[in-house]
Amino acid sequence: MSVQRANGASLLHALVVVCALCWALSSWCAEGQNPNGQLSVDASPQNARKIPDKMFGIFFEEINHAGAGGLWAELVSNRGFEAGGPNTPSNIDPWLIIGDESSIIVETDRTSCFERNPVALRMEVLCASKKTNACPSGGVGVYNPGYWGMNIEKGKVYKVSLHIRSSDAVSLTVSLTSSDGLQKLAAHTITGSKKTFAKWTKIEFHLRSNQNNTNSRLQLTTSKSGVVWLDQVSVMPMDTYMGHGFRKDLASMLANLKPRFLKFPGGNYAMGNYLRNAFWWSETVGPWEERPGHFNDAWGYWTDDGLGFFEFLQLSEDLGASPVWVVNDGASLNEEVSTKTIASLVKDVVNGIEFARGGPKTTWGSVRAAMGHPEPFKLDYVSIGNQECWMLYYRGNYQKFYSAIKSAYPDINIISSCDRPTISPSNPADLYDVHVYTSSSNMFSKASMFDNTPRGAPKAIVSEYAVTGNDAGKGTLVAALAEAAFLIGLERNSDVVEMASCAPLFVNDNDRRWNPDAIVFNSWQHYGCPNYWMLHFFKESSGATLHPTAIQISNYDQLVASAITWQNAKDRSTYLRIKVVNFGNQAVDLNISIAELPTGIKKSGLKQTVLTSSSPLDENSFQQPEKVAPVLSPMVNVGQQMGASVGPYSLTSFDLLLEPSKHDSI
Repeated sequence: MSVQRANGASLLHALVVVCALCWALSSWCAEGQNPNGQLSVDASPQNARKIPDKMFGIFFEEINHAGAGGLWAELVSNRGFEAGGPNTPSNIDPWLIIGDESSIIVETDRTSCFERNPVALRMEVLCASKKTNACPSGGVGVYNPGYWGMNIEKGKVYKVSLHIRSSDAVSLTVSLTSSDGLQKLAAHTITGSKKTFAKWTKIEFHLRSNQNNTNSRLQLTTSKSGVVWLDQVSVMPMDTYMGHGFRKDLASMLANLKPRFLKFPGGNYAMGNYLRNAFWWSETVGPWEERPGHFNDAWGYWTDDGLGFFEFLQLSEDLGASPVWVVNDGASLNEEVSTKTIASLVKDVVNGIEFARGGPKTTWGSVRAAMGHPEPFKLDYVSIGNQECWMLYYRGNYQKFYSAIKSAYPDINIISSCDRPTISPSNPADLYDVHVYTSSSNMFSKASMFDNTPRGAPKAIVSEYAVTGNDAGKGTLVAALAEAAFLIGLERNSDVVEMASCAPLFVNDNDRRWNPDAIVFNSWQHYGCPNYWMLHFFKESSGATLHPTAIQISNYDQLVASAITWQNAKDRSTYLRIKVVNFGNQAVDLNISIAELPTGIKKSGLKQTVLTSSSPLDENSFQQPEKVAPVLSPMVNVGQQMGASVGPYSLTSFDLLLEPSKHDSI
């Protein structure tokens, strides 16, 4: 098997080299022979059309440790010792023991004070501070490396929380150290009499690090003999995005995209391979210590559910994005609840909407209020399932969900997993969900996917799209360009497409379950893949005004273009943005003609932004995080008739600052 992998890798490497050489050679041969084309923009108000306000957003799935060990800033992995299952003794991975069997015995038991989290860690310390049976220097205990190392920063403050019970007096040192335990970054010693810790006691304190270390761990050690129980051990940075527990650098990358919606908690993650491992919203709200967590069997790892239903709603609010909740409709990848017995799951979803939208004195709204958010969240979209229209009971179950939700909340937009032709008065939907995963060449061709779709409701939400296959790599330029062409097609067809988001969003570089992804990170670094930077070209499109465009060029069908007018929220300036994807290996000289523009173009404040690289298969990395990233430059000689060149394998945006109109708007 390893030989086959090596051969496959060699073949793929050879293919990449050949493709790059072909691209370079063809570009060289075409030098001086650029095709000429005409790009016409009809800027007349009467032919313009408004793009939906929520056109472009983001889709979050708990895959690749996107949340646990990623966006959710909790540093301790398996903080409640539940990941090994309910039967004890159990596996405590990734916790490890400091000391040998002659000095400490560590095991799990079911003595926790939390009813839904019965497992706790029991440490029986056999050694002591006395010379006759002295503990090793530094004591014995356990440590947690987090998710492939904790990033501890000098001067930053970390909130530590844990529950302790003991049969004896306690002297327990909690410290942040280097991965080998030799470098101490911060420490605090918990002391107390036997009486103090005879019952479970919650301890909270802050640690301020005196050094930087990107591969740290949490240690709990003692040199005092006796039995100590530990449970729900947490280390959270105090400096998080808007103070709500999200890793600041990763959440900021999302905010920079200006997403208009956030679809969560995932697709397969919401379903589970089996229903017992699905995302059940009510198990993920309330105090974090009381959340049971669950095994994410769709993607193969445990999550403590610190990133729960409430946190997704909070993140949506923090980003200024509309939440789109994907609910489990009684189906997993291997099971399905029949329509006759679906009633309890329907009620659970209606309860979830009450949690989000209900007043602070309602049954579930009061739970939300107790979590610190008395005002309702603005939940307007619910997606029933994840592409399960083919399953036996989906349509019957869907109608049960639809009727119950509309009865209680008639304004909520309900998204069906069935295709448009199946939507009817007897199988109604406000939107229908579309997923597109394909090769780069096919994705480029799908710029026309909705050209012939019948106009009128229901509209589509393309909630998952991505280039996959060999030329997608871990996120290549050519994949990003193909997706850009697809999005331009969605812009042009935004009268039948309401919303769109890529997938997957995040990948922890230590746990790549899926390639490619938009944002790559580890415990302390991050970078955007080319398709992340591509999305920046579309972040002004939601709510913008779309203008018809036409391209005329002989013997070259690798261009796709769109034009919008958009307003800068900061200074209220209005721009005409023309985007052009060149998916081919030749530079193209364009004559751009803008007709019937109601106002003039300013001579200043004009810019051109280009996303390209030396090879279509180029990728970003931790070493070269912006190898493929937008490059901005000023424009000159701009007018309603102007010439421009778009390079091979490139996405180019021309932003033309417009003169104010008489009414300060277009």
